[in-house]
Amino acid sequence: MKTAIAFSTLLGSLAAGHTIFQELSVNGVSAGHLAGIRVPDYDGPITDVTSNDVICNGGINPFHQPLSKAVISVPAGATVAAQWHHTLDGAAPGDAADPIDKSHKGPVIAYLAKIPDATQSSVTGLQWFKIWEDGFNPSDQSWGVDRLIANKGKVTFKIPSCIAPGQYLLRHEIIALHAAGSYPGAQLYMECAQLQITGGGSTSPPTVSFPGAYKGSDPGIAINIYQTLTSYKVPGPSVFTC
Repeated sequence: MKTAIAFSTLLGSLAAGHTIFQELSVNGVSAGHLAGIRVPDYDGPITDVTSNDVICNGGINPFHQPLSKAVISVPAGATVAAQWHHTLDGAAPGDAADPIDKSHKGPVIAYLAKIPDATQSSVTGLQWFKIWEDGFNPSDQSWGVDRLIANKGKVTFKIPSCIAPGQYLLRHEIIALHAAGSYPGAQLYMECAQLQITGGGSTSPPTVSFPGAYKGSDPGIAINIYQTLTSYKVPGPSVFTC
C-alpha cells in the first residue's frame, strides 16, 4: 500500500517537477543569470542514457537562443555554487516545484571535461571526470535532491586545485529516481557551464565518456526507491580528488 501511495503521488507531480541548472557563482560571486551556461527553454529530462543528449542536453530540449558566449573564469581550487530552478525565470517562492518537486529524489553530480573552446558547438567525444557528488544518506533516508531543495536550489563544491589550466565544460546533473523502478524511468537533468580554469597544476584525472558512463542496468539508474534502502551507488566513476 505504501508503494502504491507513493507511486500515485509521483504521477501527480511528474509534469511539475522539472528543473534547469541556470546560474554559477565563483567564490561567492555570481556570474549572472544564464551567463556562460547552455540552457534549454524546456525544463524536461533525458531518459535515454545512450543518447548524445546526456552530454549537455540541447537535443530533445533545444538550447535557449541566443546561446551565451560568456566563459566563466574560475581559479583552480575555487568554491563554486550551482543554482537550479524550475523554469528559466529563476527563483519562484510561490512555486511548490521550485527548484524541483520534492518527489524527484536522487543524487546531484558534477563533472568536468577539458575542451579546446568552451563555446564550441560540438560536445561529443569529450572526456569527463567526476569532481563531486551528493547521493544518499541511509541514516535518515535523505538524498542530494533533498539537500538541494533545503538550500533553495543551490549546491556548492570545489574545483580540483591540481588540474591543468584551460577551458572546460562543467556538467552539472540531477538524476531523479521517483520513476526508476524499471528502465527507462530515471530522469536525468543536466546543463553545461563554460569555464576558463586558471592556475592549477598538471594532473590528468581518469576519465569517462558521455554517453557510455551510465548503463540502463546500473543499480543507480534502475532502482525502486520506495523501500528502506541501506545503500545507494551514484552512477558513474568515483569522485576525482587531487
